[in-house]
Amino acid sequence: MAIKKLNNILPMKNIPDQISDIKEKLPDLTPTPPGLKAQASSHDLKARLDWGEPGLTIIDARDFESFTKSHITGAVMMPMDEVVERAKSSLEPIRDIYIYGENDQQTAEAANLLRAAGFQKVAELKGGIPAWKAIDGPIDGALEHDTPGPDAYNVFSRLQHHAQAQKINK
Repeated sequence: MAIKKLNNILPMKNIPDQISDIKEKLPDLTPTPPGLKAQASSHDLKARLDWGEPGLTIIDARDFESFTKSHITGAVMMPMDEVVERAKSSLEPIRDIYIYGENDQQTAEAANLLRAAGFQKVAELKGGIPAWKAIDGPIDGALEHDTPGPDAYNVFSRLQHHAQAQKINK
């Protein structure tokens, strides 16, 4: 009898309505990838790559020799004098682009060339290869694949170094 009275006072909701009510009360916890900044740090790019499917292109605006010696894994070589032509022939103007050169000045120059050519989402990777190496970002190239050091396969040591590099660079 008490249950009948309770049902009359508080009408029972069906399960889908209850779920909907609960969802409305919860905060939006949908994870989103880090956004693109006009001037990005190595940490910004690494966070984006760690996200999984980042939907971006990394452009190395240095010359062929520098690129073959060492470059960010996955980077596309587009030398400074060809960067606009190559980008226009292979990338959409709305594509997220991270670009780096020999130094921050060359990086800014290459980024400005792309922006002037109509590319809307261009991030200058500050510090270039040295900054990328400092956070243990993946590197390819002839100089990078010689004999591994003593802790090359020590995952714990590499994770500690990465954590320390993040603290220093924040």
